Amino acid sequence: MTSAPSLPVPHAPARARIAEGLFRFAVRRVPVTVELPGGERIGAGGPRLRINQPRAFFHRLGADAKIGFGESYLACEFTAVDDLADALTPFAARMATLVPPPLQALRRFVDARKPRAERNTITGAQANISRHYDLSNDLFAEFLDETMTYSAAWFHDDNEDLAAAQRRKIDGILDLAGVRDGTRLLEIGTGWGELALRAARRGAQVTTLTISAEQQTLARKRLAEAGVADRVEVVLRDYREARGSYDAIASVEMIEAVGEEYWPAYFATLDRLLVPGGRAALQAITMPHDRMLATRRSYTWIHKYIFPGGHLLSREAIADAVDRHTTLHVGGQRSLGDSYARTLRLWRQRFLDAWPRIAGLGFDETFRRMWEFYLAYSEAGFRSRYLDVLQVGLTKP
Repeated sequence: MTSAPSLPVPHAPARARIAEGLFRFAVRRVPVTVELPGGERIGAGGPRLRINQPRAFFHRLGADAKIGFGESYLACEFTAVDDLADALTPFAARMATLVPPPLQALRRFVDARKPRAERNTITGAQANISRHYDLSNDLFAEFLDETMTYSAAWFHDDNEDLAAAQRRKIDGILDLAGVRDGTRLLEIGTGWGELALRAARRGAQVTTLTISAEQQTLARKRLAEAGVADRVEVVLRDYREARGSYDAIASVEMIEAVGEEYWPAYFATLDRLLVPGGRAALQAITMPHDRMLATRRSYTWIHKYIFPGGHLLSREAIADAVDRHTTLHVGGQRSLGDSYARTLRLWRQRFLDAWPRIAGLGFDETFRRMWEFYLAYSEAGFRSRYLDVLQVGLTKP
């Protein structure tokens, strides 16, 4: 089903020497231990990473650090001796300062740019989404919980299971949007149908939009099995092509796939489709505003391998887009960042435990390392508070 990507080692000797110097300088101040061949150890002490092939590792960092670090993990050029997320979290906590400020000014000359082919036009967005969400419904079923929910859960205590925390998260969004019996609800981003299912059980009439054919198929099946298919329409349609009037709109971790170029269209769509007095509720992954501005043009490992066309917002960017492009008002907000770190750890554990069955679906060892790195890297972002995830309520006068 998927084959290992070709990962030739780039030849960048001058940049590799610079990268090695910067890496050694940065790691001296980071509470990790980096082991190199021959017994050398660098770092301030802590979770251990082992560089197996220093030449390849530093050439990748020199050629493109934002992509090369993750690619080096895929190629087994470095490994985690201890837990991978534990080792990545100290780096995530120092993301803004790992590279000395004078060198950060050179970012525009060395960072790869996002490919124009991955712009989130209507056709481009469908292709981008398909590359991730249409991998295989069976793959996602192996590591998600019974609700098939692929976004941050909301945990109340350490003993709570993942499915209960996911249902709390969904109910939180529905409450922010004021969904009750008789509500006409639009959902932007169906997932595999759990939010639509719970809204229908409240008595809402739901239209839910997706641009993933795989998700549409399974969502319809799950809704029919739950006995609510008569109250939910699952439509294969881009949000920009939506029509109608709705009392409420819900959209959970879909805005990350919109792209900065289309934020005005996304928020204007919410405004256009909501009736006066209507309410919308978003769940959005955020990053610090200064880091968003500094990296807005960068092409990263996550873009290349996991979420093409993706772009995170900041709290400020959400408020600015709402102010500039809508008549809506920002209302209640809650942060679920700590819960997302736990969600990602559970997904990674379940993914690795299920690997023999996932491999049986046709996925190879490089895919396993790719997804292990993606889930650990994301967990590190939330554990370090570099990333957050917000539930945001919006109201239309």
